Amino acid sequence: MFFYEEVLKEFQKQKVRYVLVGGFAVNLLGSMRSTADLDILVEMSDDNLKRIIKILKKYGYRTKQPVDPMKIADRNIREDWIKNKHMKAFNFYKEDELKEVDIIIESPVSFVEARKSCTRIRIDNLTLPVISINKLIKMKKKTGRTIDKLDIEELEKIKKIKKNI
Repeated sequence: MFFYEEVLKEFQKQKVRYVLVGGFAVNLLGSMRSTADLDILVEMSDDNLKRIIKILKKYGYRTKQPVDPMKIADRNIREDWIKNKHMKAFNFYKEDELKEVDIIIESPVSFVEARKSCTRIRIDNLTLPVISINKLIKMKKKTGRTIDKLDIEELEKIKKIKKNI
């Protein structure tokens, strides 16, 4: 069993529309980077978000924000949070296991754009939609964080290796 397997299996079972991004995606694309959280870019429909929240709650995840997590599934409330609270991600955590899941709310790459070019990686009976290297680089360029600059360097190396194979 790997980190977050139970959640990802349930996403597949419940037909959640998502794409893996962030450090977990960097690892699945071929880099060795330590990461403890799961970042997902999701279809922002109210129905899809409700399924995600129910799954996370089922497995014991709670929100860091002092709000009812189901409110993120209400388009009007979600848009207000983005506009007035400058929300970029909605965080869930599982304290006893030090696990975190971030639902990316604002991204330079839309879910639709990411889904079109995602790579599907199979692990046992689980198929994981992983953002493409180019789209992940685009996302990481917008953050300005040191870790993301290092990820970009690694992803560029992986692109070169894959071209030469």
